[in-house]
Amino acid sequence: MRKGVEVRLGSGDRERLEAVIGSGNSPQKHVWRARIVLLSADGIGTMAIQRQTGKGKPTIWRWQARFMAEGVDGLLHEATRPAGKPPLTAEVIERVVEMTLAEPPGEVTHWTGRAMAKAAGVSHRSVQRIWAAHGLKPHRVRTFKLSNDPKFAAKVQDVVGLYIDPPEHALVLSVDEKSQIQALDRTQPGLPMKKGRCGTMTHDYKRHGTTTLFAALDVLEGTVIGQCMARHRHQEFIRFLNKINRETPAGRELHLIVDNYATHKHPKVRAWLERHPRFHFHFTPTSASWLNAVEGFFAKLTKQRLKRGIFKGIVDLQAAINRYLAETNQNPKPFTWTADPDAIIEKVRRGKQALESIHSHVRRFQMQANESVACMQALVSGRAGGAVVETTVDHTLMRGLEPHDR
Repeated sequence: MRKGVEVRLGSGDRERLEAVIGSGNSPQKHVWRARIVLLSADGIGTMAIQRQTGKGKPTIWRWQARFMAEGVDGLLHEATRPAGKPPLTAEVIERVVEMTLAEPPGEVTHWTGRAMAKAAGVSHRSVQRIWAAHGLKPHRVRTFKLSNDPKFAAKVQDVVGLYIDPPEHALVLSVDEKSQIQALDRTQPGLPMKKGRCGTMTHDYKRHGTTTLFAALDVLEGTVIGQCMARHRHQEFIRFLNKINRETPAGRELHLIVDNYATHKHPKVRAWLERHPRFHFHFTPTSASWLNAVEGFFAKLTKQRLKRGIFKGIVDLQAAINRYLAETNQNPKPFTWTADPDAIIEKVRRGKQALESIHSHVRRFQMQANESVACMQALVSGRAGGAVVETTVDHTLMRGLEPHDR
């Protein structure tokens, strides 16, 4: 035992320590602390305690001193430690949020975590916590496109109505073409996936041409009628319509949902529709191809078959697409529309209002800037001619003008 250290057990201390050691629910750290104290009380030396408990001398001396100072209760809790760095104040958090919502300095387009940490004078991790708490993700941006179709609401109601409540004794087909599908071959063979390593493929490729897939998704059954062609003109589209006409029951009406691609509205296509009155076209709104159900099939085709595929030529690519179509038709899944069309229309309306508000603000600022520049030019020209021109200039706006505009 360490010189000057004497562990004496008080009344009931041994029973409590033995109870801690014998209990199956005691944390192991409490167990070996109690053993150190009991061995010390029995006069066992430090070296012997070290061999029996597996703990170092500093640890043994620390818990001997803790017991002498606080008794058994001191073994069952941790010593309080001084707090680390003080938490960020509300003012600092608010300043980081405001800076995030504003434009970053210089020519960069968005804030990064480290750039914000340097500008705000806080740690990178603090910036991450603030952004997570406020739902801010400056590194991400979502693309969007609002349809400007004046008949947007009516077309949405028409198309969604076909999905939700299709006409009786009729087929609803979502029709579109996936053009410019590339037959890509890699310049070097890749390595297969194995434990600890993902599969590999070269970043460069050999391009062996393209093909276009015309597809018609049966919304009720989930089957797909597909055909690969070299081009996607109105001639090829009419050939595909003939294929649909052959492969669907002759006595049923066909409602085709198509987008506003010029091929679908070609005069020869319209003439073909007049000769086949059971075909009815329903056009999606402009810039709203997401409303066409077959786009989901194209997305799955790209992710599951085309993106990682290796094709030696057009024939190889078309054969792979046809096999994927066959597998899809062996286990079809009906398309189910779940979104509320009224909610879609309301979102588009709010989006247009927001865009119009932003555009009107920008136009107003530009008009004020042009007026201020014109006033400055008139003031300069008036002084040059010896005349005094009285004008009122918005100095706040002038401070925001570029030097070459002043």
